[in-house]
Amino acid sequence: MWNTNNLWFEISIVTFFFLLGNIFLGHFEERSPKWRKLVKYFITLVIIISLSIFLGRTIALIVLGATLIPVIYVHGIVLPKKGINGWTGEPKSKYYDFRGWDKNIFSIEKHETESEQV
Repeated sequence: MWNTNNLWFEISIVTFFFLLGNIFLGHFEERSPKWRKLVKYFITLVIIISLSIFLGRTIALIVLGATLIPVIYVHGIVLPKKGINGWTGEPKSKYYDFRGWDKNIFSIEKHETESEQV
């Protein structure tokens, strides 16, 4: 029953990474389109499963672990240098400037026209 010698183990590890990322750092992606988040998950899943099949589980998990390096760098070094808390993303105005997002989150007309363009 608890056999980890199949691809479901890799799927669960990738899913767990994305779960923790969404719980603890999801507020950094609050204005990103939902389809982009879904595509990022599936691309990561395909890459890790392919690496596991062709190069082995160890390589796949090392690559998955290595993806944490840019996350740690951005949230631990880049954002604090810009005056943004790397854990909470505050102040939001600076973070929105950093991402190139419109600071006026209550502009319904702007969001409706953006969604119609997509």
